[in-house]
Order: sequence, then C-alpha cells, then structure tokens
Amino acid sequence: MKNCLKKLNLSGLLLLSIVLNISCDKEETSGISESVETENFEITQLQASDESELISEEIIHIGEDVYATDEIQATSRGSYISDYLPDCVTITTVVTSTSKEKTIDFGEGCELPNGNLLSGKIILNYLKDMEVAMKTLSFSLEDFMFNGVSVEGSATVQRMRYNDNGNPQSEAVADFSGQWPDGSAASFTGNRTREWIEGFGSGFWGDNVFLISGNGTYNGKSGNVLVKETINPLRRELSCRFIVSGLLEISKNDTTVSLDFGDGSCDSKGILTYPDGESKEIFLRRFKN
Repeated sequence: MKNCLKKLNLSGLLLLSIVLNISCDKEETSGISESVETENFEITQLQASDESELISEEIIHIGEDVYATDEIQATSRGSYISDYLPDCVTITTVVTSTSKEKTIDFGEGCELPNGNLLSGKIILNYLKDMEVAMKTLSFSLEDFMFNGVSVEGSATVQRMRYNDNGNPQSEAVADFSGQWPDGSAASFTGNRTREWIEGFGSGFWGDNVFLISGNGTYNGKSGNVLVKETINPLRRELSCRFIVSGLLEISKNDTTVSLDFGDGSCDSKGILTYPDGESKEIFLRRFKN
C-alpha cells in the first residue's frame, strides 16, 4: 500500500509539473505574440505614417485645386475663382506654346483654412490645351514645409475631367520624403485614386468632399516599413484636417492590422484592430484638434 501511494504521489507530481509547464509555455507564447504586435505597430510610427498620407494628399489637392480653377475658367468662359488658398499664397504662371507652369508660393508661412501651416513652393506643370478630357499634372517642391515637416519629392497625376459618376477623378503616383521636427525622417510612396464627389466648381472650399483609395508604402526610421491598402474608401471633407471615415489594412513584417477612421466625425482618432481581435482607440496625429 505504501508503495502504491508513493507511485500515485510521484505520478501526480509529474502530471502537475507537465500541466504547469504547458500553462507557462502558453502564457509565454501569448506574451511574445502580444509583444511582437505591439512592437510592430508603435503608435508613433502610425502617427508619422498617417501624417505622411495627409502631406501627400494636401499637396495633390492644392495642385488639383489650382488646375481646376484654370480648367473651369477656360472651359466655362467664366471668372470662377476657388477660395481654398488664402491671400498669403502667391501664384505665378509661365506659359509656353504647349504648356503652363504654375508656382504656388506659400512664402515663409501661410495657414490654410483647415489649419495646416505651409511654407515654400509647389510647382505645377501641365499641357496648355484645356479642352482635353485627360490631362497629366506634374508636381515638384521647393523649400517646402508642412506643419513643421520638411518635405521633398514629386508626384504625377492623371486627371480625368469626368468619370462614370460624372465626377472629376485623378490617378496619382506620389514619391515624397520628410524630416520631422524631432529629427526623424521617412519616405512615403503611393498610388491612389481620388474622386471629387461633392463641391466641384462651387467656389466654396468648405463643401468639397473626396473619396480616396489605393495603396502605399511608408519607410520610417530604423528601417520600419508599413505597407497600406485601402479596404473602404477614405472620405476627406476639406473642412476637416483629418480623414473622417474609411478603413485601411496596414502590414508590417508578418502582422496585419486594420485602422478604422471612424463614423464621419472630424477628429484625429482611429480604431486600431489587431489580428487577435483586440481593438483600441488611438490618436493619429501630433496635434489633436
């Protein structure tokens, strides 16, 4: 009997040891997984990545707004003027027999209606003929800064006067790099479709709305690379400095998360969802209003 009890006790201890080891392994594995996800998607990386998207979007919008003013004036034979760019912006035009070059100069600092502060120049080139249905717009930058971020690079936009919905639409290929106030640097490239769904030709910037879709790559400091793809089109209302709705998938290494920009409210918040289903609210910009 004593020998049997000893055997049972030894067997019980062995079983308990196995169970505890399995439990510890699971906890350690779970901890590693959570740590990897957190490390892969640091909030500061996502903030800089999202801000880089805003920079690219704003540059392209400004160029399109200036071009649209020229187009509407030429094709409608009217005196249309967009009110998006404030009086502190100077636009000069050089015309050749086939092309136009417009220099959009923000001087030492000029605040847009949505609160973004720009300085330096955006240089825009396109063909002189305003009657064609499809036009190529070329963008370059000179001493350009956006909310304290020093930006270099270029973009090319294939602009369609009317898509199947009757709206202006552009296919943009952008390649920009930036240096942030803290000294960190990043590059951001992307292909995007941009449909002007509301407010085109109204002359009032506050009613302009765009739907944006596409993909892009953000290369941050320390070799961090984020690859983005639009799942639901991003809605930009020009009266807000933030994207107000839409869904992105963002991948880094072997981990993919989703970023939901919300229900249409004008704020810098987003919902980040990890592969395990865990979600949390994050702020997407260095500034929150």
